[in-house]
Amino acid sequence: MPENPTPASPAPSSPEPAPARYVENKPPRGLYVRVFVYVVATHVLLAFLSLLVIIAKSR
Repeated sequence: MPENPTPASPAPSSPEPAPARYVENKPPRGLYVRVFVYVVATHVLLAFLSLLVIIAKSR
């Protein structure tokens, strides 16, 4: 068994450039809108539940 095995397929003599790929650098705008709505909705829900607790404590 040789110490340095040769690859099964030899490397091409002139490498072809890799095909251009689309790389997305920033998330879509819809993601920002969804995160904003979720954050606002959770804060509104938290405020409502806090209000219920405050009203329940005062009675």
